[in-house]
Amino acid sequence: MIVVASRIPVMKGREHEFERQFLGRPKLADMMPGFIRNEFLKPLNNDYYIVLSYWESREDFEAWMKSEAYQKNQARKTNRDLLAGPIQLDLHEVIGISERVREM
Repeated sequence: MIVVASRIPVMKGREHEFERQFLGRPKLADMMPGFIRNEFLKPLNNDYYIVLSYWESREDFEAWMKSEAYQKNQARKTNRDLLAGPIQLDLHEVIGISERVREM
């Protein structure tokens, strides 16, 4: 499994609008083979949001990046004017998971 961390810098004062647009976007990746989930993280002590995208494999993520759906998504200029700079992508391979066991 891989996790793609997207660091998204948002202009000061435009955070609420960015959140609204991001949460209302078409969820095109969700239909792609190998997609697991996205997590949208709001900053508490800096000016960039994080989106964590979980994929079964790097190949699945790369197929998404090459897909027509991704290209259409990138062509949308909906929230580009809300960004304070370029989006940075970092890929990570999951090599361990630790979770709390919940009692029933």
